[in-house]
Parts: sequence; structure tokens; C-alpha cells
Amino acid sequence: MQSSSKYVWHILARMRGNMRRAAILFSGRKERAYQNRDPLPPGQRPQDILAVLLLTVGIAVVAFDVPTYPWLRSLPGEYRSAFRTFTDIGKADWILVSTGITCLALLALEAGRYSFRLRMAIGSLFTYAAFIFYTVAATGLLAIAFKWSLGRARPKLYEEVGPVRFDFLAFDGTFTSFPSGHSTTVAALATALAFIFPAYRWLIIVAAFWLAFSRVMVGAHYPSDVIAGTLLGMTFTFFTVRAMARRRIGFHLTSAGKIEPNMSWRSAKACLRASWQVLRGQRGGDRVAIETGSTEDTERKDA
Repeated sequence: MQSSSKYVWHILARMRGNMRRAAILFSGRKERAYQNRDPLPPGQRPQDILAVLLLTVGIAVVAFDVPTYPWLRSLPGEYRSAFRTFTDIGKADWILVSTGITCLALLALEAGRYSFRLRMAIGSLFTYAAFIFYTVAATGLLAIAFKWSLGRARPKLYEEVGPVRFDFLAFDGTFTSFPSGHSTTVAALATALAFIFPAYRWLIIVAAFWLAFSRVMVGAHYPSDVIAGTLLGMTFTFFTVRAMARRRIGFHLTSAGKIEPNMSWRSAKACLRASWQVLRGQRGGDRVAIETGSTEDTERKDA
């Protein structure tokens, strides 16, 4: 019993040390962020995004929200059943749990004893998992705040109060339609993944579209709710990844102002190959001292 408690305290102490080192690593980046403080181009400025929000949500409220509920009732029940099978993928629970556990597990590792490629893999995985956790959690809290403050009636109350009934600060679950929390989560996750895996950007966007649209098909939200939630998740995540890129945390800004991940496809394949070889026992994961130089220097030359 005593040995197990010592082991737990050892793990907690290691996690505190890793968190302290990460804080020191990320704290000295204000000067770099100031140097990369380029003005936002048209279309990415907050006032431009607000204009898009007002335009798209306004059009959706006028043109799409009113006929949506009668249209859904005219469809066969199989349509709604089909969308119910995957609409809950947009819940934040599984995303927060998986990324949170990943971050805690990586913090508990003694990463300094591993080889260069493994340390690169651990650092990148922790950075991107923490990035997804933060954006999904933060946008989820913002969506909840808007939901309970604005108090828009859900589509199931369409025949009683209509599509544009707002009961501010109602604190009633049936008046929490705007914006869609699922769509906010899906948009935040999809935007983060699109920046992490730019080669799969269009596949991610299409999958996110159908996940967000499923909230309309199951009768949980109006189209304007989904559009507002999507813009909220996308906007917050974009400004988060841009702030990280200015500090070269997980991402960087190219000379053309484009945001790209620090982990290139070639480096990612090398890290995956090294991790797979360690798991299969084909190579050791620890640093190895070499007379002519450190393993770290040798691996950097080979990369």
C-alpha cells in the first residue's frame, strides 16, 4: 500500500514538473507574437465576421426557419432515424474526455529520457490535444452562456410559439435553441483538425457539415441556430490557432501569412515510424550515449 502511494505521488510530482517546464517554455513568447502582429486581412477581422453572422443568420431566420419544421414533418421517419444514428458524435463529452486523458497521460511521462523522435511525438501530441480540448471547452461554455441568456424556443414548440420566440433568461431547457451547442462543438473540432491535418481539410469540412446539418434533420434546432453555432466555433478556433501560430506553438505563419502546423508530414511519418518500432520492440525508446555525439544530434542529421 505504501509503495503504491509513493508511486502515485511520484507521478503527480512528475506531472507538476512537466507542467512547470511547459509554462516556462510558452511564457517567453510575447516578443515573438509582437513581431508577427500582422494586420488581419479583410474577411478575417472581427467586424467582418460579425457582418457575416448578422447576414447569414438573418437570412436563415427569414427564409429557412419558418418552412423547415413543416418540411421535416413531411419527410419519412427513416430520414430522422438515419440522422439520429450519428448526430451525437457532435457532443463535447467524448472529445473533452479523450483529449483530457491524453494530456494527463503525456504529462505523467518522463519525456526527457526518450529519444529525439519520441520526444517530438509526445510534444506535438500534447500540444494538439490541449489545443482541441481548449477550443471545444471554451466554445461550449460560450454557447451555453448564449443559450441560457437568449432563450430561443426549440423547434418542438413551433406550433405553440412559432420559430422566433425568445424568452430572455428563461432558464428553461426548451428555450435553449440558439445557438446550437452540437454545431459549435463540431465546428470547433473540425476547424482545429483542418489546421492540424491540412491535406484532409475538405474531407473534414464535408463531414462537419453533415454532423451540423443533422441537428436540423432530427428537429433539435432551426437552420439559423446551426449557422450561428458553426460561426461561433469556427471563429473562436481560428483566432486561437492564429495566436498560437504567432508564438510558434504547434503552428507557424509562413511568409505569405498562411497558418501551417509545425509538424510536417515528413516529420510526422518519422515520429510514427519510431513510435511503432518501439512498441514492436524493434528499437529502444531511451536516449543512447554515443562517443562521437549525442543521439539527438545524430537523429537531427538523419531526419
